Amino acid sequence: MIITKKAIPRRTVLRGLGATLALPLLDSMVPALRATSQTAANPVVRFGTVYVPNGIVMPDWTPATEGAAFELTPTLQSMAPFRDQMLVLSGLNSTPPLKEPGEGTGVHARASTRFLANVAPPYARNSELHAGISMDQLAANELGRHTQLASLQLGMEGADFAGSCDNGFSCAYSYTISWRGPSTPLPMQHNPRAVFERLFGDSGSTDPTVRLARIKQQRSILDSVNEKAADLSRGLGPRDRIKLGEYFDGIRDVERRIQMADEQSARELPAFDQPAGIPATFAEHAELMYDLQLLAYQADLTRIITFMLGHELSGRTYPEIGVSDAHHPISHHRNDPELIAKLAKINTYHLTLFASFVEKLRSTPDGDGSLLDHVMIIYGAGMSDSNRHSPYELPILLVGGGAGQLKGGRHIRYPEGTPLANLHLTLLDKLGAPIDRLGNDSTGRLEDTFGGVEELSEL
Repeated sequence: MIITKKAIPRRTVLRGLGATLALPLLDSMVPALRATSQTAANPVVRFGTVYVPNGIVMPDWTPATEGAAFELTPTLQSMAPFRDQMLVLSGLNSTPPLKEPGEGTGVHARASTRFLANVAPPYARNSELHAGISMDQLAANELGRHTQLASLQLGMEGADFAGSCDNGFSCAYSYTISWRGPSTPLPMQHNPRAVFERLFGDSGSTDPTVRLARIKQQRSILDSVNEKAADLSRGLGPRDRIKLGEYFDGIRDVERRIQMADEQSARELPAFDQPAGIPATFAEHAELMYDLQLLAYQADLTRIITFMLGHELSGRTYPEIGVSDAHHPISHHRNDPELIAKLAKINTYHLTLFASFVEKLRSTPDGDGSLLDHVMIIYGAGMSDSNRHSPYELPILLVGGGAGQLKGGRHIRYPEGTPLANLHLTLLDKLGAPIDRLGNDSTGRLEDTFGGVEELSEL
């Protein structure tokens, strides 16, 4: 790390008309005498979750062998470049409550709700909600004190897109995985324009028409801070100038793509109700949402992000990969080889898009490493075999270096009956937000994930 004589505060922002631009971590933000302790010994840790709906074709997902010698399965092939910073976790369960006579099973509602909250919503015919605070929000309560946004909730579908909901269960259970409290679901924002404005818009502006005029005139938020950015750059070292330039280029590119989506939405006939700012294809939309997450991590606007690639019961089609059937009906494949093959295509497609995001994390400098070195991301689903709606043997990946805390390159199989909540307890420890129990069935920390185990049976 090269430290220049110029030192600037870590939380430096550039303010313009209708914009507030936070900066990434620069060498100049770390005083020379404290550079090692702040960026190497104690790097900032981020946490993310990427949720996929409607289950997984497990034979194409689960490696045959355990340990470091496991072979990547067909669905996991796109993650090959990141094998050393990835754990495949098998044997984790999200055990549902016993079904009372006359109750609906709520298999999809409970799959998404239990994924992070570990509390199964009860069957009810009214609008009353009951879940539990999700582990991302427990982490946000601690890490959110250091950032502009405590957490960010993103999705690919609006609340009116996922189709029917489980009988006797509010649609809120299927539409989010993030819960601030037992009756407070956090909505997933799926419009990139709205997310961009939340990250970089100036909420303190006394004249909101300035921001709207800038958008209408197709001017970048960078235009209003160009002079300040130039002044700042002149006092930085070569490495910081390169880092700042790449960050600004990333913001401008994301903003340009959102503007193109705005224009495209305005031009096309309204064949369906798609809000402005959402790209025409799933891949473009997903890439944009992933890039917004990258920028949020890079500028330390938030350290906690949850992202749903689809709602439970999602009926989205994927003609771009040769699957014109709706996702949810395909997931009830009845062991039909043709339907299984289509579902496996969707699983592989989702993970390929995620792999592109992981590559960008690996390519983005952060302190003495990369963003991938300093993040922990859960990628997975709330059910395994979708034909049986199975909450057992869930498909889970844990990706990233965890700021030196994660040792990747392994397939770990946990003992039968191990709760998914135990993974969450373990991660909360590493995020600096330890708790004793989580949800209804946590029993302890996970042995081998980070090393060491603490049983909670005596609590």
